[in-house]
Amino acid sequence: MILRNYRSSDCGTLAELFYNTVHTVNAADYTSEQLDAWADGNIDLAKWDRSFLAHTTIVAEIDGVIAGFGDIDDSGYLDRLYVHYGYQRMGVASAICGELERSVSAAVIVTHASVTARGFFEKRGYKVWAEQNVMRKGVSLTNYIMELSRG
Repeated sequence: MILRNYRSSDCGTLAELFYNTVHTVNAADYTSEQLDAWADGNIDLAKWDRSFLAHTTIVAEIDGVIAGFGDIDDSGYLDRLYVHYGYQRMGVASAICGELERSVSAAVIVTHASVTARGFFEKRGYKVWAEQNVMRKGVSLTNYIMELSRG
């Protein structure tokens, strides 16, 4: 596995990986209506590219295939962490998350974890601060505000 910094040319592949991961990996924990609201396949690639470039964004490659990605901002907000459905449980998320956590000096790292990702983050020492229901396209999705204290 190779971890590298994001390049703008990755954006379309990351958007496709995001959509496919949500609709396969997260399907056990969310309804099809929720999955469609979360990832409808209509991502504003220019907006995502700007966001990735403004954050520390790490891409994982295995044998030349993008297997996952994640990003974190300077305040310690871990925004996205997604692993291709074909590369689950291979240490990809752990490797990316480790790089992201090391890249910031914030005393607390915060993420909004899906029902699916909650256990992953708990194993890394994150604690649930609050359960919340967020609205996406008029559909309610449960996730968890989770924090990792490093102080």
